[in-house]
Amino acid sequence: MNRENNFEEIQPIPSATIPLPVAGKDMNSILKSLETGVENIFTGDKYAQYLQTMSKFHRYSFNNTLLIAMQRPDATLVTGYRNWQSMGRQVKKGEKGITILAPAPIKRRREQEILDQNHKPLLDADGKPRTEEVEVVIPRFKPTTVFDISQTDGEPIETLAPEELTEAVADYDLFMEAITAVSPVPIRFDEIAGEAKGYYHSGDKEIVIQKGMSESQTIKTAIHETGHARLHDKDIMEKQGIEKDRLTKEVEAESVAYCVCSAFGVDTSEYSFPYIAGWSSNRDMKELKASMDIIRKTAGEMIDELSDNLQERFAEKKQLLESVQKQKLIPAMEAAGYHFDELESTDGNLRFLPDGTHEIGGVMISDSWN
Repeated sequence: MNRENNFEEIQPIPSATIPLPVAGKDMNSILKSLETGVENIFTGDKYAQYLQTMSKFHRYSFNNTLLIAMQRPDATLVTGYRNWQSMGRQVKKGEKGITILAPAPIKRRREQEILDQNHKPLLDADGKPRTEEVEVVIPRFKPTTVFDISQTDGEPIETLAPEELTEAVADYDLFMEAITAVSPVPIRFDEIAGEAKGYYHSGDKEIVIQKGMSESQTIKTAIHETGHARLHDKDIMEKQGIEKDRLTKEVEAESVAYCVCSAFGVDTSEYSFPYIAGWSSNRDMKELKASMDIIRKTAGEMIDELSDNLQERFAEKKQLLESVQKQKLIPAMEAAGYHFDELESTDGNLRFLPDGTHEIGGVMISDSWN
């Protein structure tokens, strides 16, 4: 995968917070805005825009992801006013916040039947079920206001993938190894008849990818088919009593692939969802939300697993490379008149001293043997 790494700080173009469709910050208004938002994301280019937001906020609930996408689609990191202050940043004057939902559980006391070890009610002397008063927690939510990092000034905060992870993603072989590791089935390459770039074989439990494609296309296809393997295995779906039509499977797999590729900076310009409006038009609100939540959860799991796997693999590769370089460097430095001081050296910094038998002029100073 050919990507040009540019680690210069790029100042984001200022944007304004978009008001929600239904005015008001009470729960009823927000829920109505969410219904409108669900209907609107399946039109035009809003679906891809929503998936981009989902890739950055995959640990958030579907409702909050959608609320952020509706109000500030270019957001990258959000938190409350006082949290920004605690991190050394201040919300800029005049900035309008983003409304999301925060947990606000309430406690209630109620009578509950006492059960025996077989989970059957214990009876009193009159044969009536015995009860006791218990405290239960009832989930509730309340509107709260957060701000994106672009709406603040102050101490720098690392918001994107660390530099090492960025380098690892740019390494095609490393990235493919990571995808293969998180795939629930083996991945192999072969000649595929027709136009298909790849497929998941539910019977053979394997992913097959077309040989000879570009690195970028191979990665996209591998992630897409891994989405199928995680979500649409025939045996698992039958066991869980799940039925999905072919278009739903494609929508879910392609959406997962778009989110994961977007999270790792893989080119997504070729992605399009021309069929999304027709697919969504035949489904009710509950079904649409369920599919979106499945996409969010699956993409989020893959993003987290790939991140961990890539970091481990990159660290191992870097350690191996340093070991090879060290084996070459030490003899070369000794031949040039330096003695390797092993006791004062560390993995990242090697110390060399004149051996006393060669004439050496000047001073050599280096922070790292690299």
